[in-house]
Amino acid sequence: MSLQVSQHALRRALVGALIAIAALGLGAELAFYLGGVDSSLVPMLSLSYEANLPTWYASLLLFACALALAANAAGAKRSGAALAGRWRLLSALFLYISLDEAVGIHEHLGVLELGGVLYFSWVVPAAAAVLLLALIYLPFLARLPPATRRGFVLAGALYVGGALGMELPLGWWTERAGNDNLTYALIDFVEEALELTGATLFLFANLRHFAAAHGALRLSPQTDPQTDPEAPE
Repeated sequence: MSLQVSQHALRRALVGALIAIAALGLGAELAFYLGGVDSSLVPMLSLSYEANLPTWYASLLLFACALALAANAAGAKRSGAALAGRWRLLSALFLYISLDEAVGIHEHLGVLELGGVLYFSWVVPAAAAVLLLALIYLPFLARLPPATRRGFVLAGALYVGGALGMELPLGWWTERAGNDNLTYALIDFVEEALELTGATLFLFANLRHFAAAHGALRLSPQTDPQTDPEAPE
């Protein structure tokens, strides 16, 4: 028995979840800073806080990207494509990013005492790692179908633009005004919203690629081909 995944329904659900998470987070911040509403909602719903609803969803979304990449790796291996190893490496990377989103490993990388836009100094080693990864994966991107390549580049630009790019103005502002104010909350909201949007688009691009290259994605338990009634003879 297998269940075919409807990409249309999944896209609608993920877009709806993205809008809901972003709206609740922004609403909680505005209600607190502008309306004087009870601050207990902010730690639970704000995109700026850790160990809350948005963090859980972001980690889950990145884990889904890791699974989609693993599915593409398996499909590439079955078809004899030379890119299977690159898909697997990306899957492992997104598994790590999912873990980092949940526990904040990157925050312990900021050992440099810098200021201004580099106030959050972890962006320096992170930017170097992203640049190295981009150089390594240029041949991989070049061999992807144009639609998949465009999807990956757009998703990556949004995600990195949020995760690294928006940390620069956020660090500059934090050094001058702290992190308990509406401006900080709005800058951080843009950062996290870009990350969520990028991860969502990356998942879409992976699912579209799998469908185009390997057929409809199906979820099914592992079965013995000799006992599976749906197995080809």
